[in-house]
Amino acid sequence: MTSPALPSIWFERPVLPELVEVVEASCSVLGPGTDVDRYAGIETAVGAIAGAAPYDGSVMDRAPSLRVIARTGIGFDAVDIRAATARGIAVCNTPDGPTISTAEHAITLMLMVAKKAKAAEASLTTGTSGGYYARHEGIELDGKVLGLVGCGRIARRVGAMAEAIGMRITTFDPYCDPTAIPSGFASVPTLDGLLHDADVVSVHVPLTDASRGMFDAGRFAAMKRGAIFVNTARSGLVDQDALLAALDASQLVGAGLDVTTPEPLPPDHPLLGRDDVVVTPHIASATADGKVRILEAAFEQAMTVIRGERPAHLVNPDVWDRVAGATAAGVDR
Repeated sequence: MTSPALPSIWFERPVLPELVEVVEASCSVLGPGTDVDRYAGIETAVGAIAGAAPYDGSVMDRAPSLRVIARTGIGFDAVDIRAATARGIAVCNTPDGPTISTAEHAITLMLMVAKKAKAAEASLTTGTSGGYYARHEGIELDGKVLGLVGCGRIARRVGAMAEAIGMRITTFDPYCDPTAIPSGFASVPTLDGLLHDADVVSVHVPLTDASRGMFDAGRFAAMKRGAIFVNTARSGLVDQDALLAALDASQLVGAGLDVTTPEPLPPDHPLLGRDDVVVTPHIASATADGKVRILEAAFEQAMTVIRGERPAHLVNPDVWDRVAGATAAGVDR
């Protein structure tokens, strides 16, 4: 009696060494793609473990047996949800995977900007002589207000760490269950109200049609003069020209960015030539522990769907009856 064939799952990125054994015991590994064709090998997949690449209808149509796209992260703006739903494909994300690493990175960016670490290092590398202490003016964060735009998993962890260094936490999130907001956080009814009072603004909201470009010239003008702006969410939330103008006008004292347009920034981009801006290339969740946690969670979500079980983090719930029915029948979508 022959054993049933393992399901074929396509991986956008190579399977991490820590997970090779468990993955290969559960599925037939396809991918990753090539420099010429980033989706090479996806044609026979029933599941796809998606990274940062876009997944539109044309990509989905290359894989007629595809049942699930599992994102290695929280955001799913790179996946055409409508196209997936129309084709009977479940889309999942891994909201718990990047929480710790991304929150730590947001705090790192905040501290680097507040302590003006980049400018201090530059004074050494350019050969400036003496007087470092007299010239340096870092910002003490104890007692300052951290304004969290969004109050999801990452934002709440950022707030908890900021509380530990003595900051006061405010948050604006009209979609958050009030019972999920930690007791030490002050919920603010309007975004402009939060911006007016916050010494540091840290952004933790998804990119949607409603949130795209939410930080424009008007929003930066509404911020407390001399505030710090931190974004580890999505670059599309921010008008970068308006951000640069706010920095040039000293409306902001500095910014910490893990997400930019484009990604990565070209070496001559004006954001990279400033001592008051710290930029990293969308690597907030890219710790060794974080990478394993995220990939493991995405793989578990994909396998759950393939087994015909509803996953915990289904982005398009309207599709589930079709996916479950097709899986039970063992037919292509």
